[in-house]
Amino acid sequence: MNIAFLTPGAFGLKNGNGGIGLYNRDIVDGLVEALPDAEVTLLQRLLDPAPHNLPPRTRVVASAAGGKARFALAIVREMLVSRYDIVICAHINFLSFARLLARRNNCPLVLIVYGIDVWDPLPGHIPNLKTCDAIWSISQITTDRMNAWAGLPGSAYVQLPNAIRLERYAMGPKPADLVEKWGLTGKRVIMTLARLPGRDRHKGVDEMLEILPGLLAKHPDLHYVVAGDGPDRARLEAKARELGVEDNSTFMGFVPEDRKADIFRLGDVFALPGRGEGFGFVFLEAAACGIPCVGSKVDGSREALRDGMLGDLIDPDHLDEIADAVSRALAKPKEIPEGLDYFSWPHFVARLKAAVEAAMARPR
Repeated sequence: MNIAFLTPGAFGLKNGNGGIGLYNRDIVDGLVEALPDAEVTLLQRLLDPAPHNLPPRTRVVASAAGGKARFALAIVREMLVSRYDIVICAHINFLSFARLLARRNNCPLVLIVYGIDVWDPLPGHIPNLKTCDAIWSISQITTDRMNAWAGLPGSAYVQLPNAIRLERYAMGPKPADLVEKWGLTGKRVIMTLARLPGRDRHKGVDEMLEILPGLLAKHPDLHYVVAGDGPDRARLEAKARELGVEDNSTFMGFVPEDRKADIFRLGDVFALPGRGEGFGFVFLEAAACGIPCVGSKVDGSREALRDGMLGDLIDPDHLDEIADAVSRALAKPKEIPEGLDYFSWPHFVARLKAAVEAAMARPR
C-alpha cells in the first residue's frame, strides 16, 4: 500500500513542531507498524536539513519544503510519477492539494483535524470537505466544534485520540541537576508545559499567575514552573513581576525532547487550565510520570483526562476553582492513574489500522 501524507511538519524538524508535529509522527509510525506492506511518502512544508530519522518504509520529498509554490510543484510531480492507494492530509489548509492528488489516483482522501485549526468557521473549505472519505479527529470537542459549521454526516468522523508511549515515561525522583539549576530545593512545584504563542493565549498561564499569590499565602513552599517558549513569554514574565511572584516562578524556555520526562518529574502538580486545547497530550505525559493533573472542562483537556478519571477538571473562568483544585492536587500522592492505558500505543495503532481499513472500504 502506497500512502501520501501531506503535513506542515512531522519529521526532520529541529524543534519537533509541537504537539501537532508529534501527533503526525505517531500517525506515520503507527501506519508502518499497523500495515506491514505500507510505504509512506511525506510531503512537508517545513523540513530542516538531513538527517531526518524517518521510520522504515518512509521517504520524504525534500523538494516540497520551503514555501507554497515549492509544495504545489512537488504535488504536481507526485501526480505525474507516483501512484497512491490513499492520501492523508494533515492540515485543512492543504486539502485542495490533497484532493487533486487523491482524484488523480482515484483513491480515498482522509483529513486530520486537531483543534483551533477547525474550531472557527471555514466555509470556503466545505466543497473540499465533502470529497473526503473520512475525517480523523483528535477529540470529540474538535469534531463537535468543526461540524457546527461544516455540517457533515456524523459518519464522516473517526475519533483518533493521542497515544502515550508509556515505556518512555515512569515515576521517578526529581532530577538533582534540574533542581539545582533552577533553585528548586525544598520547593513543591506546580508545573505547566506549553508553547507560549503571541496570539491565541488560551493555555491558562495567565490564570495560574493570577492565583499564585493566594496559593503562596496557603503554601509558602510553592514554586510555579512554566516549561516551553514562544513570543508571549516576555509578557508573562512581566506579569509575574507585576504580581510580585517573580521570585516564585520560573520560565524555563524550550524543553528538549530527551529531558521532557525529567521536566515533568520536577512537578508535584501539573496544571493547564486552558480554553483551546484540541486534546491536551501533555496531560498524558504528566500522568505517565505520576504527577497529579488539573485541567479544563471546557476544551479537549476533558477528554485527555477522561472526564476526571485521570485528573481534576475546572472551569478556567473561575480562579477560585482553579486554586482549590491545585490545593487538592498538592495533597495527592504521586501515582500513575488507573485508566491511562486507554491511550497506550497498542490501542492507538489498533484504532489507526481500523480507520485506514474503513476509509479503504468506502465505495469509490
